[in-house]
Amino acid sequence: MSSLFDDAEPATPAPPAPLAERMRPRTLDEIEGQAALLAPGRPLREAILRDALQSVILWGPPGTGKTTLARLIADATSADYVAFSAVLSGIKDIKDVMAAAEQRRRAGRRTIVFVDEIHRFNKAQQDAFLPRVEAGDIVLIGATTENPSFEVNAALLSRSKVFVLQPLDEEAVTRILRRALADRERGLGAMEPEVSDEALGAIARVADGDGRKALNLLQLVVAAAPQPVGTPKVDLALVQDTLQKKTLRYDKNGEEHFNLMSALHKSMRNSNPDAAVYWLARMLEAGEEPMYIARRLVRFASEDVGIADPQALVIAMAARDALHFIGMPEANTALAQSCLYLATAPKSNAVYAAYNAAAESATQDAAEPVPLHLRNASTRLMKSLDYGRGYQYAHDQPDAVAAMDCLPERLRGRRFYQPTERGFEKEIKRRLDGWNEIKHRRRPQVRSSDR
Repeated sequence: MSSLFDDAEPATPAPPAPLAERMRPRTLDEIEGQAALLAPGRPLREAILRDALQSVILWGPPGTGKTTLARLIADATSADYVAFSAVLSGIKDIKDVMAAAEQRRRAGRRTIVFVDEIHRFNKAQQDAFLPRVEAGDIVLIGATTENPSFEVNAALLSRSKVFVLQPLDEEAVTRILRRALADRERGLGAMEPEVSDEALGAIARVADGDGRKALNLLQLVVAAAPQPVGTPKVDLALVQDTLQKKTLRYDKNGEEHFNLMSALHKSMRNSNPDAAVYWLARMLEAGEEPMYIARRLVRFASEDVGIADPQALVIAMAARDALHFIGMPEANTALAQSCLYLATAPKSNAVYAAYNAAAESATQDAAEPVPLHLRNASTRLMKSLDYGRGYQYAHDQPDAVAAMDCLPERLRGRRFYQPTERGFEKEIKRRLDGWNEIKHRRRPQVRSSDR
């Protein structure tokens, strides 16, 4: 029987899958950088191997193995496995899957449901999973790049175990790249490319802890490499030229990492905004984890500025929130704004010194009981034991200051916080001096005959 398509050209073979997909790990041992979760004997690994997994949330940056882990669970389980993406699915899809899972449970079969990017479902959509999780109809595996505390329904979160996948360090990414270069079946081994160690290191740094990104970059530079004798040759210059981005010498976990962070911190402390923003740019352009820098800025705001400028901590936290909200590279200016504000703010380490002095006293001195007048007398027995007796309510006093000691007897008069004369702390010092004078006047004077 003839057909209209008898003389048609044969179908074009489908292009090969991207290198990152072809090199996706096929066993738990091939997953790099997550030994804390998947090393032999770890609870998550044992639950997967025993097919005893309960509902979990996999939280981690892109390219750290969340989807791969879910696929390996699918291979290891005897339960029915359903996977869908929050990007492509709606509430109807959820309800259909839940209804089918309920039917399977009645037939004595478990259902594991994997939801990629679960944070993209709103709270109402996430609620659709809750009854089925509670009833045991499904074991839910959710994958997210966002903080589950903010993005996952609290009731659903309380019924799931959160496992945190860490960004891949440079060594882990390099191992992934070398495996792809050597694998002749799934990787690039059949091409026998020659890739220098410097080029691999540059790709690993630019990938910023993302294994998928690293493999995509490797595939790109090998494809762009010259082949004088049929063998692609990749060096550092080619990587830089192909990626159109200078690869700065940097080691996130080595001396250069700490040198640059020290330079940033000390430049801000010395009120040098030009040097501070330069070191900030050096770190960001070299591929430093932006959230690490944001955390250091927040710490600096309390340690080196403190109450000399109370807005410093607000600005630093706002930069952290901006980074979380819009991501990189757009948040680089928010980090720069915080850096420049901190560098130009009045400096004081009085908060830092006060806490250290108080902590030393708390750990070294005898732990004296709370004075009776500062205790709450919430029961009749407590009242009979003089709890709360002698307490002076500050708002009943002129200037809202009571002549009452609040430290234990042995520490009475001890000053942990010593404000400077810089910035807002000058006003704080003026207030404290005034209040101390008021308290001194209101305390009964001790006569020499009473001593």
